[in-house]
Amino acid sequence: MSLVLERMSSVLSPARGEEKVARAIATLCIALFFLSLPALDARAEMNIQEVKSKKGITAWLVEDHSIPLAAIRFVFDGGSAQDPAGKDGLVNLMTGLFDEGAGDLDSDAFQLKLDDAGAEMSFEAARDGTYGSMRMLSDQMDEAFGLLKLAVNSPRFDQAPIDRIRAQVLSGILANERDPHTVAQQRWLRAIYGGHPYARPYQGTKESLATITADDLKAFRKATFARSGLHVAVVGDIDAATLSGKLDEVFGDLPDKQTLAPVADVKPKLGQQLEINYDLPQTSLQLAWPGVKLNAPDFFAAALLNEILGGSTFTSRLFEEVREKRGLAYGVSSKLVDHEHSNALLVTTATRSDRAAETLSIVRKVVKEMAKNGPTEEELATTKKYLIGSFAIKYLKSSDSIAATLVRLQRGNLGIDYIKRRAALIDAVTLEDVSTEARKLLSADPTVMIVGPPLNRY
Repeated sequence: MSLVLERMSSVLSPARGEEKVARAIATLCIALFFLSLPALDARAEMNIQEVKSKKGITAWLVEDHSIPLAAIRFVFDGGSAQDPAGKDGLVNLMTGLFDEGAGDLDSDAFQLKLDDAGAEMSFEAARDGTYGSMRMLSDQMDEAFGLLKLAVNSPRFDQAPIDRIRAQVLSGILANERDPHTVAQQRWLRAIYGGHPYARPYQGTKESLATITADDLKAFRKATFARSGLHVAVVGDIDAATLSGKLDEVFGDLPDKQTLAPVADVKPKLGQQLEINYDLPQTSLQLAWPGVKLNAPDFFAAALLNEILGGSTFTSRLFEEVREKRGLAYGVSSKLVDHEHSNALLVTTATRSDRAAETLSIVRKVVKEMAKNGPTEEELATTKKYLIGSFAIKYLKSSDSIAATLVRLQRGNLGIDYIKRRAALIDAVTLEDVSTEARKLLSADPTVMIVGPPLNRY
């Protein structure tokens, strides 16, 4: 499937400026194509190899030699939860600078080299990891990996790019200060996480950004960019022997061990109601219940429960009760949020402000009913088929998405054979398992956030 998508993208993308539009069209075509077929069995489609380099770097590889492209995705443990005290936003700022000069190449020279190599490089900060990726042409792989090596091992962190990227981040922070939903989300994080690092703004603040120096960035990269916290996946036109050498080239000279600050596990603080008053035509609602870890024994029971409750866009109980029967909202959904140190099940929706109280009442009623009685046999059977059949379309639709999925599986310690085992694990979940999970997760008193006019106005 990834090959078809990428071939269509190449045909539909005569210019780089049109790439996003073309990719969206290609994705839609592929999705429509596969919706007309029986459920895909990803287990038969993909061979995942474990490649270990001479210096001990391990990666998961999916070879695909039908088109001359390769994608690498990697992550170093850590992320914005490791921002030093008073320097919130450091990791986010750092990730904007890896392609702004490295080694002997200043920012302009590095960007020109990337363009000449036909490569796309990006870095991003998450709460629990610092992610990097590169997409490259196989006939220019040496040049591309050479630039990635420089970015990972020798970023320059020159002052002019630091000031420019800092100004861009600051502009976003100032804009967010005027956005009710961003302000509310920060209040939400503080309410459910308290003083935990997850409550900090990952972009930082005006005050914290001003304190971050080049020396801070260099020290943080040195402490966190190490082999012990590294997870790598590669997909495309590259064989295991070549990849082994490239792994040592890019990552082999990094320190053995990371130096990370300890981060405690935290349970979201439930039983709160946050009313954040803004004069808006729509009121947004967000509710949190306990969650479950990706590698927990009861994860698939929770995943099936979530899908039945609000995960499926058009068939879930919440959609049926809130949208179909009453027309209270355009959409309503639930999702499992899995972080390394905390987990939750979130329900979100938005409705007319004069019907917010009614909508909140219906959401609570649907969740209470699920907690009490669980799903039906029919709901469970249908949802099992969907979770098994949709996996490839959602997570294996391109070389980039396959690489991202493989990194996620590595970080969750799920095993290289997880995709082969996944369908059987889902099939093994019983109705009693899901009902038990519903009682376990949904019987708690949730934390609720209401963003809009005061409820008592109406």
